[in-house]
Amino acid sequence: MLILGIETSCDETSVAVVENGRILRSNVIFSQIEMHRKTGGVVPEVAAREHIIKIIPVIEEALLKANCSMSDLDAIAFTYGPGLMTSLLTGINTAITLGKVLKIPLIPVNHIEGHMYANWIITNSNESTPEPQFPLVVLTASGGHNELILWKNHGEYKFLGATLDDAAGEAFDKVARLLGLPYPGGPQISKAAEKGDGSRYNLPRAWVTKFDFSFSGLKTAVLRLVENHSEQLKDEQFINDVSASFQESVVEVLAKKLAKAAIKFGVKEAHLAGGVSANKRLREKARETLPTNVALKFCTDLTLCTDNAAMIAAAGFYRYQANSEKYKTWKPVEGNPNLALKNW
Repeated sequence: MLILGIETSCDETSVAVVENGRILRSNVIFSQIEMHRKTGGVVPEVAAREHIIKIIPVIEEALLKANCSMSDLDAIAFTYGPGLMTSLLTGINTAITLGKVLKIPLIPVNHIEGHMYANWIITNSNESTPEPQFPLVVLTASGGHNELILWKNHGEYKFLGATLDDAAGEAFDKVARLLGLPYPGGPQISKAAEKGDGSRYNLPRAWVTKFDFSFSGLKTAVLRLVENHSEQLKDEQFINDVSASFQESVVEVLAKKLAKAAIKFGVKEAHLAGGVSANKRLREKARETLPTNVALKFCTDLTLCTDNAAMIAAAGFYRYQANSEKYKTWKPVEGNPNLALKNW
């Protein structure tokens, strides 16, 4: 079964073709990073306009790389939310139009659910990867969300916790801006942290409730630290040490909460997903913190950590398998599509 995936939730226009929910045939991503770097963050109106310009060329390239045509497609999966509403509309309307023309099922996919399925995708670099084993716990961490979920089976989730204010990825971006590092901040902080001392500054860890997260206080602590040492902002070692100290605070909280959930529910696998899962130190900390009998899974292909259509196609396949009759007659539903997985 070939599924065309469409992802336009933020500033990446992505289209992919995935076979039987796992085999990657193509995954084309047009990124707007260089454009939004000028403003230090995503401008929704600019992102929406670029999606309109790029969506058709990206579809054509994805089909070409997958060595298939429109007539070979069995269904179309698309991101329905959460995300920037003006960006989402391009992907949603494109999917609906193609579905009507081709007379094939439309499968709406929650963006966060898509990130969770990224670890299922088989690429040339992980051809021998077995399917994940349920039940498992998954931590999704990105610029707009943090969620900790007990994943019982396809379509069966127990929501454990989420961020109460700012997501980890957003905190990385804001701290990078405070330190004068370019956008996007996550890779820049990680790079600087490799040359820094993570124990130099004792930054706070917000443990809050058992499985929830909070990073607004940490951002404020870094702001106060920078204000009190503003004369050192031209000192590369100061920037490296603040980056390392900040990163340690974030990854310690994320890793310990993931480990706590794995122990509580007695799972054999723990997954990292979302853009922040590409952070090398988070992967190391999670492995150090998890019990030895719990396997840690994450995407070795970093393009599958960030927003991409392959994960949407993979999630769409399993959602369709679970309830195919529903999507043979699917129509847009009333209400706000900009929903978190908790309400999906």
